[in-house]
Amino acid sequence: MQKFISLFALLGFIALTAGCAGMAASTQLPEALSSLNPNTTGLEIHNQTDVKLTEGNFSVVKTNVVGQARGFALLGFITMVPARFQTAMDRLYTKAEMQTGQAQTLGNIIMEKTSAYWILFSIPRISVRADVVEFTPNRPLLVIPRAPSDTPPSMTAPNGTKSGAQTL
Repeated sequence: MQKFISLFALLGFIALTAGCAGMAASTQLPEALSSLNPNTTGLEIHNQTDVKLTEGNFSVVKTNVVGQARGFALLGFITMVPARFQTAMDRLYTKAEMQTGQAQTLGNIIMEKTSAYWILFSIPRISVRADVVEFTPNRPLLVIPRAPSDTPPSMTAPNGTKSGAQTL
């Protein structure tokens, strides 16, 4: 019995003196659990392409095209089926009817990560939303109509009538 009491006292002393180490070990527990869920990785890749849309050589083909991917996580953190960004982008390109070889691009791209949590599971979702822009070379620049009173008399159209527009 004496050995049992001294062992219990020794364990109590170790627990009291190792408080900081115990705290450090307990703070790593959520990190260990997060490794079970591949959707909680800190990897984010941002790529930016700068396109000038001020020259009037483009048209918006479709707006607000959405691609989504859903997954399933048991107990909210054990991922059974991940919501993949690649699947959402593939669905976005399919709905946007993007064609290889065409002068098209996506603009105003927004990505949203959401999850619906229920008692025993959660449903993670990734949504990607964008506008489809098509470039048209050899298109005339922006035409601003003018009131007929502002038109100088020397401006005439090719058919001999006065023109009420100015090309920039």
